[in-house]
Amino acid sequence: MKPSVRTAVIAVSLIALTGCTEDKASYASYELYPVRSGDLWEMHYSPSKTSFAVWAPTAEEARVLIYDQPRGGHASQTVKMEMDKEGTWHAAVSEKLDGKYYVFNIKIDGTWLGDTPGINARAVGINGDRAAIINWDTTNPDGWSNDKRPEQKHFADILLYEMHHQDFSMCDSSGIAQKGTYQALTETGTTAPGEEPSGIDHLKQLGVTHVRLLPSFDFATVDEEENSRQAAYSWGYSPKNYNVPEGAYSTDPYNPAVRILEFKKMILALHQAGIRVIMDMSYGNVWHHSSNNFEKTVPGYFLREPDKAAENSWLTTASERPMMRKFILESVLYWAREYHIDGFCLDRMSQLDVKTVNEIRQELNRLDPTIFLCGTAEESVAGQTEADSLATLKNLAAIPEISVVSNRLNNGLRGLANAPRKGGFVSGVSGHEETVKAGIVGGIRHPDVDYTKVTDSTEPWALQPVQTIQYVSSHEEPGLTDRLRAVSPGIKKEQLIQQHKLALTILLTSQGIPSFEAGEEMMRTQADARKYDSSTDAANTVNWNKKEEYTDLVLYYRQLIRLRKSHPAFRMNDAEQIRRHLDFLPTEQKNVIAYQLTEHANGDSWETILVAFNSNARPVQLKIPARKYRVICQDGVINTAGKQVVYGPEVTLPPYSALILH
Repeated sequence: MKPSVRTAVIAVSLIALTGCTEDKASYASYELYPVRSGDLWEMHYSPSKTSFAVWAPTAEEARVLIYDQPRGGHASQTVKMEMDKEGTWHAAVSEKLDGKYYVFNIKIDGTWLGDTPGINARAVGINGDRAAIINWDTTNPDGWSNDKRPEQKHFADILLYEMHHQDFSMCDSSGIAQKGTYQALTETGTTAPGEEPSGIDHLKQLGVTHVRLLPSFDFATVDEEENSRQAAYSWGYSPKNYNVPEGAYSTDPYNPAVRILEFKKMILALHQAGIRVIMDMSYGNVWHHSSNNFEKTVPGYFLREPDKAAENSWLTTASERPMMRKFILESVLYWAREYHIDGFCLDRMSQLDVKTVNEIRQELNRLDPTIFLCGTAEESVAGQTEADSLATLKNLAAIPEISVVSNRLNNGLRGLANAPRKGGFVSGVSGHEETVKAGIVGGIRHPDVDYTKVTDSTEPWALQPVQTIQYVSSHEEPGLTDRLRAVSPGIKKEQLIQQHKLALTILLTSQGIPSFEAGEEMMRTQADARKYDSSTDAANTVNWNKKEEYTDLVLYYRQLIRLRKSHPAFRMNDAEQIRRHLDFLPTEQKNVIAYQLTEHANGDSWETILVAFNSNARPVQLKIPARKYRVICQDGVINTAGKQVVYGPEVTLPPYSALILH
């Protein structure tokens, strides 16, 4: 018979009252574990005393070890911890410990589990094996107290630029001095060949509103030793210390304060450039079963099925358990407050439970409702505990304030990821029209879309357009240029650019939130090699030489971004608005899509906007309502002044092209 909650509480209380730590508390189920009140701090520093705490309710002993170095050597002090209440152990050292390092060691069933910096370390030494005691006053750059988030009215206004720190700056032609570091995004006045702006000036020139940083927390799959940026590569989805910046991107990973200071300098520089920052966070998993900090603290509790994990693999976190959920919520708020992060993308969000994801949104709303929250989600998760309560695409209605990275428009434009040589709409492959239309409306239900012909799902999954983040290139698969070449071997450069512009125009005139991969605007191409987590800089870096080569394409990106920003009809906030103001026109040919945005949609200055796409290799005639139109985009050229005029009732669409009229 399982003990009652009251029995478990009495057992813990007796331990606290008697000071007896010889016999650990035991619990019949994880639901009976005590929940620590207050925040989950593990170290408080002052010049006269440093206090330590660790939540380890099943421990029979706990101790904290103090070191003079970030690695190697012997502990200068070993301090016994005492069990207090709610499963928490405490200790204090009454001396100045600034510059020292510490680890916890937990004893369970007569065995010491090994050194861990804890689950909540906020400063660490090289490679994150020991937590660091630092003076936090040294980690704030000049102007930090006056830092403000750039203005943002609606999530629909977001233009998202996805980047990996090394990819963006490592190229010799980037003009950036501190390559592969946080500092790379603080350098202004840098140029690529042809005196083209690079780095942060390039982002400003493009007009993106947000950067999405691939993992910047401390991860396990890169050695932070000196020159590691030249020797190793990883996307970083292998969490080690969730609440510390990764040391490989700092100029001095041996100094615990430097990575913190430089990360904040990067945020400050981006904010001053008018750009908000979204961080990828991998709360849904940990890396490496036996050595992760959760298992060395409270074995089994924080993870689902830990005994089934391979040593060097992901292990799913048990977000439905109160202390795991508490950890995630506090971590998100910590990054938002301490580092002024403007948004979070929850990697493998489908591993998290619905309640946790909703509570993250609620806590962020209390702090600042303009902080963005999104995730990557699967249709469903097989074999997981409590699968019905997980934050999958099937459960998107249960997490209505969360945006999801959607591959629907991508599948329609490029073809399905599992059929890389078959192609999609922009390559002139018919049968993808309804999938593209489903993306154009932002993933919501629309009466003009036949969902029985949508290639990846027969049902819309978004309730509102801002729940949908859409893209034509991302780090998770070969980029658009590589995909178009795979579909059409030997494709000529002119046609490649035409198809690229067509895909981009569809993306940036679609409802929902558009996302770009760093370098796609310069026809980035590294083929399949760049899609492995452990790869090289040579296979992944953005080639800044191509900005000069593809000046026309970069200009087209800038002009389309400016067009979207200037015309709210392309970024409606509400599904009913879209259904009321967006109407698809009948088309007689395959590989042709056309629609109207009517009645000053979303307060737009243009009364009617007509958008049409032709992915055929030949010109086609399109019937349109007869009226006078000004030409904004035609045959790969944008002119927002609209000096050219057409009247209908028929217009010509050139091969692989977009037409925008008003």
